[in-house]
Amino acid sequence: MAGLEIRAVHDRAEMARFIALPERLYDGQAGFVAPLRLERGDALSRAKNPYFEHAKAEYWLAWRDGRPVGRISAQIDELTQVRHGAGLGQFGCLDAEDDPAIFQALTGAAEAWLKDAGMTRCQGPFSLSINQQCGLLVEGYDEPPMMMMDFAPPYAAQRLAEQGYAKVMDLLAYDYTAEQPPPPGAEWLERLTADGRVVLRRLDKGRYRQELDVILDIFNDAWSENWGFVPFTEAEMSHIAAELKPILRPEMVWIAEIEGEAIAMIVCLPNLAEAFEGLSGKLLPFGWLKLLWRLKVKGLKSGRVVMMGLRKAHHGSPIGSAIVLMLIEELRESLIKIGYRRAEMSWILEDNWRMRAVIEGIGGRHSKTYRIYEKALT
Repeated sequence: MAGLEIRAVHDRAEMARFIALPERLYDGQAGFVAPLRLERGDALSRAKNPYFEHAKAEYWLAWRDGRPVGRISAQIDELTQVRHGAGLGQFGCLDAEDDPAIFQALTGAAEAWLKDAGMTRCQGPFSLSINQQCGLLVEGYDEPPMMMMDFAPPYAAQRLAEQGYAKVMDLLAYDYTAEQPPPPGAEWLERLTADGRVVLRRLDKGRYRQELDVILDIFNDAWSENWGFVPFTEAEMSHIAAELKPILRPEMVWIAEIEGEAIAMIVCLPNLAEAFEGLSGKLLPFGWLKLLWRLKVKGLKSGRVVMMGLRKAHHGSPIGSAIVLMLIEELRESLIKIGYRRAEMSWILEDNWRMRAVIEGIGGRHSKTYRIYEKALT
């Protein structure tokens, strides 16, 4: 570790280096597009991200010869502790040059901080929680980049394993081409809505906040028994509603109701990673002009399904499965109308066999795998 130093991030200049580091490490690599620095800064800000109302975190940079060569975060979330056991700490934001010594020093710093706080397990990567960006990319390095999904180089998985981290869960991404034939049994699905009992409708942006509350309530119910689940708090719901409002397209968000009760939803966002390419994460001095041109003039061609859920009461039921298919079909038709060619459905737990069967049954292709690791802190 000669010449290697690990320092906690304490000021704005160091945080700026922390955020910008992946750009230098991965610039030019297939599958990587730098996220907007402004967005990453807000996500990691203790003052701006409501995650910090129930969690705390620390950030570190690895330095060598006067320049940063790696970074990591460590987090302790009270809600995770409540749902998944005391002593569970997390790490995230792991990016470094391909050097075992750097990975050893970074994970060592995170583990020491967690152990000092009484943690007995370390799990990740989460940047910063399971409801934000999570998982280490282990398959699909050359696939097109997708918004709010982290990039990792092929060597990272091996370097992390060398530090004693083992797989605990895989998160899967599926590529779905919009130019698909209707799903099998489409005529039967249409009959479900004929008598008005089942209604599929797109987002009503005139009732935006109420609609987002419905969507997040379905999500919290649908995912409540899934591995790693942590519910959104009211403050996080408000934060998400404000963040998504400028980019949500009503025709890409669908809600299913049975006799007036909202029971399922699907939310697809424009893949802003297409628009960020070549901006190096910066909007100034001219990045914002390029961004506006790509969004308004050039247009985007892909989206990401960030949420899809069916209330627990309908899990495993024929009508529940049918409604999920109907939502996907409504979204597919909408994507074609607005000129989108594909959508990524990400992420899906590897043990969510019902959802995987639905997606694969309509032509979804498993394109990427993101891995969550765990290590005992002894």
